[in-house]
Order: sequence, then structure tokens, then C-alpha cells
Amino acid sequence: MHAYRSHTCADLALADVGQTVRLSGWVHRIRDHGGVLFIDLRDHYGITQVLCDGDSPVFAEVEKLRSEWCVRIDGTVKARDTDLINPKLPTGEVEVYIRDMEVLGAAEELPLMVFGDQEYPEETRLKYRYLDLRREAMQDNMKLRSDVVASMRQRMWDKGFREYQTPIITASSPEGARDFLVPSRLHPGKFYALPQAPQQFKQLIMVSGYDKYFQIAPCFRDEDPRADRSPTDFYQLDLEMSFVEQQDVFDTIQPVLAGIFEEFGKGRKVDDVWPQISYADAAKWYGTDKPDLRNPIKMQDCSEHFRGSGFAIFAKLLEQDGTEVRAIPAPTGGSRKFCDRMNAFAQKEGLPGMGYIFWREKTADAVAQELGITVKEAQAKLKSGEVKGGMEAAGPLAKNIGPERTEAIRTQLGLGVGDAAFFLGGKPKAFEGVAGKARVVIGDELGLTEQDRFAFAWIVDFPIYQRDDETGELDFDHNPFSMPQGGMAALEGDPLAVRGYQYDLACNGYELVSGAIRNHQPEIMFKAFELAGYGEDEVNKRFGGMVSAFKFGAPPHGGCAAGIDRIVMLLADEANIREVIMFPMNQRAEDLMMNAPSDPDNAQLRELHLRVVKEES
Repeated sequence: MHAYRSHTCADLALADVGQTVRLSGWVHRIRDHGGVLFIDLRDHYGITQVLCDGDSPVFAEVEKLRSEWCVRIDGTVKARDTDLINPKLPTGEVEVYIRDMEVLGAAEELPLMVFGDQEYPEETRLKYRYLDLRREAMQDNMKLRSDVVASMRQRMWDKGFREYQTPIITASSPEGARDFLVPSRLHPGKFYALPQAPQQFKQLIMVSGYDKYFQIAPCFRDEDPRADRSPTDFYQLDLEMSFVEQQDVFDTIQPVLAGIFEEFGKGRKVDDVWPQISYADAAKWYGTDKPDLRNPIKMQDCSEHFRGSGFAIFAKLLEQDGTEVRAIPAPTGGSRKFCDRMNAFAQKEGLPGMGYIFWREKTADAVAQELGITVKEAQAKLKSGEVKGGMEAAGPLAKNIGPERTEAIRTQLGLGVGDAAFFLGGKPKAFEGVAGKARVVIGDELGLTEQDRFAFAWIVDFPIYQRDDETGELDFDHNPFSMPQGGMAALEGDPLAVRGYQYDLACNGYELVSGAIRNHQPEIMFKAFELAGYGEDEVNKRFGGMVSAFKFGAPPHGGCAAGIDRIVMLLADEANIREVIMFPMNQRAEDLMMNAPSDPDNAQLRELHLRVVKEES
């Protein structure tokens, strides 16, 4: 018999009754039933119930066992009594009577329990991650992650791609985040960088004539942490293709990702149609470039209804250039209580408030005022049906702008009795972020956002440039390596009107994919950087290897990268990305388990020709 096991803890069934078996695993749970000890023995594959009583030669040793001790047991497989079968376990029809046991690894008092669903502080979970990872939910998440990556690889191979590895130690290259620098021992005073992405290398692979590349690529960025982003490193499905246009990239990656979500989405609906929405429209309709399309709310420009109106705040705002008033429809949100709650939400987000109108059945007071009768008479007419109450607009905005304008707004937004609309005004960039958050909150609170669905949208036509509000200088707004739509001719006109062949894929409010058709022509690249204030010498200094390669017959090429961590986070239905990363950093980019970052010793510093300057307190 094998030294540690003849079966895993998920293998045994009724067909094995009577066999002598050997199992190894961890003591998951112990139950003492009056001299009979029942133990749930757990390994990576499952759980088997083992038991021991006073007749067993190792009963005294089994009594000493505690949670999470690692043990090997030998025993006989027995069928459970019918009323003791556990249908929740694959091995629930059998149990193993212990005849011999060996403690492979005793455990001290546990800082966190593996059995059960107790909540522990994140610092405790990360410091003792090896225990946290033993929990069933974490085992499931990590197996899911591994299976997703394996499926991605196979799907890419099936599409004619080959996997190539790119360097981990390279030169610093601005990709929109801070680099992790690595000092060079052989070249004192110089530094390598960990790659933020394989961007330049995968483009060079295309120049080298390999046509279709992919990689499950580690990427390193010194970023501020968020719930959906690791502060140090992450993995992406990275791909690049030659002789392609934007739609070719979409047609390649869409079935790969759709297949992943169908395979691992546990029956949740995966949208067949992935609309293409311009960056400008996404901001206007959803307040974000990663909209959650499970939420049906689409914001609309209602500026004309407030221009010259009795609501002075909006009317005066609209006299300024570049301002507008945007409405957020809220079907079924037509109560003063809900409207007040959303107004308070806006105030928490740093705004003075959020205007609103809601529509309701006309009150007896309103009918009495219209007909010039008493409220009591109006109530009687409404009750008898002699007078139809109809609908009225309520709220401070409605009183200020009057019934004609409120009716025009209602008609434009397609709302009715029991519905509401919220309004924000000013320069769109100043309020779009809050408007987008409000849209999400409204959709969630009113039950409008469809759960159990993965809704995808391509965001396209990104602006390449932006102008700094303070300095007035032009700089890149998005990926500087994107081919401008219209090529060189587009760069001769208004830079702020230039759109790039750049695209993101949004799913359920998260950015899953980012990519572009690349700017592979040196003269167009030099011009694009020149507009942003980078001369030819600077471009050659920063991107010399790639620019040089483009002078030797570069093919048109493009690609994208899909964030594996976020994909698994969505599939696992987790709100925090650290739940699907095996050994993540905490919010302060610290590894509490391995004590990183750590202080180098003097010998290391001398070898690297470095000196640490202590920060002044």
C-alpha cells in the first residue's frame, strides 16, 4: 500500500465497503458521541467521515487529535445506516473505521478556524493565508481560477495562437502607472523595471513575423489598491495579431470570453450581443466608461427644459459654455422618501444635493384647486369616479419650472405615475462620476439591475488627447500607442477631436479588457507624440527599440489584454479581488505573511551601490 493513501477523501463509495483503505488529510471536525469519535477527514478533493471507538487499538491516540492536525489513517470501509447517510457529501453513504493512525503534522492553537463560516479580519486572513486557503470557499476560488486559465489557454490554441513568454526584467516604460524599479548590480546607478504589461514586446513579436501571440502574462504596477485591483501584480490574457482591424480583434476574443463565462458562470445568462458604445456616449448615458448594462437606466440630456426656467440654479448654470443638465430616470422610485435618500447620497459624494421630480396620482388638494371646490368635495368626486385624478409632478423642481416643462421632461424620459427622475448640472466632467454612481445605486435599490447575468459592451472611439484645465497644455488622454482614426490626416486637425482605434470591454460595471490597433508607422507615431509635447529625440530615448523595429517593415497589428483576476472575481461572485488571488498583498501593498517589503541589509545595499535616505519625520 502507498505510504500515505490508497484513495483520496472524495473517492470512497458503497462499492468499496469491506475494503481496507489508507487516507491522509486534515482533521476538519471532531464529534464525540459518548465514546465514539466521528472525524471529518479532509483533503483537497473532499471529505470522508472516519470513526473510532474503544475497540480500536489507536483510540487513545485518536482522542488527542485536534482541528487541522494532518494525519494518516488505515481502516475498513463500512456502509452507513440508512438514516445516517449524508446526501451533501459524495462519500456520504460510507465511513471508515480507524484501525491504525499516524500523526503527520500536529497543529498548534489556530489563529483562525478552517471549519465553518466565521468572519476574520483581513489582516489575520492574510498573515495566516495558508490556513485561510484551506477553507472550502477559498479552495473553490483557487480551483476555479486554475480551471479558467487552463480553459483560456486551450481556447487560444484552438484559435491558432501560440504562447510566447516575454521578459520580466526590462526597461522602464510609461504605461499609465508607476514602475517597480530593480537596481542593477552590474551597472551601478542604473535600474531595470518590472513590466507593467508586455506591450512593447508583443508588438515586436508581430514585427518579427509571428502573426498570432498570446500569453498568460504577469504584470507589475505600483498602484493604489482598490477592491477590484491588486496594488502590485496581476495576470492577464495577453494577445496580439498581425494584419487585423478592430473588428477582427473583437471577433477573436469575444467567443473566448463568452465561452469562459458560459463554462464557469454556473448557469447565469451570458449576453449574445455585445454592443459597441462610443466613449462619449458611455459617459453621457452611464457616467462611466465601464457601464453595467444589467441596469436599464440610461441618462439623458434635459438642458433645454431648464434653460430660462424658474429654477435659477440650473438656468444660470446653462448660461455658461460647456454646461448641461442631465437626468437620471428612476422607474418605480416615485416617493419622497426615496428621493430624499438619493439627495442625501449626492451630499455624501460632495455635491450640494441632487434635484428631483416624482410623479404621483393627483391629490384631492390639487383637484380642489383646479376645480375651485373644497377638498372634501374633491375627495367625493374622486371616490365616485366623477373626476379622474390623473397625474401630477411633485418635488421642489416641479414647483419651480411649472407643469409644462415637467410634462415635457416626463415625456422625454418615458416615465409615469410612481416614477422619478434625478438631475445634476454643470460641466459634465465635474458631475459624471457622481451621476454614474447614482445610476448604480438607483438601479440596485429599486431592484432594476438584473442579477444572474453577464452583460458585455465594447467601449470604442476613445479620445487620444486631453487638455490640462490648469496649464492648457495638451497631453495623452489614453493609450499613446493607439493608431489615430484617420491616420496622419487626423493629426493635422483639432487634436481634441482625434479618436483612436482603442477599445475596452466592460462587464457588469468592471473593465475586463483593454486594447488597441497599434500605431505602427514611425512618422505617424512621431507626429502623435509631438502634439503631446514629446520631441523625436524623447520618443527614441523612451521607445527606441520599438521605433527602430517599425522602420523595418512593420505589419499593421493590434490586440488586447483581459484581466484574469477580475474575470475570476466575477465568476466567483466576489466583491474583492483578493478573494481570488492565492497570496495577495493587503491594502497597503504589504505581504503580512512573508513580511514584504523588508529592509535590505548593508551588504546588499553596498553590492547594489545604493544608500537608503531615511524620510524626515
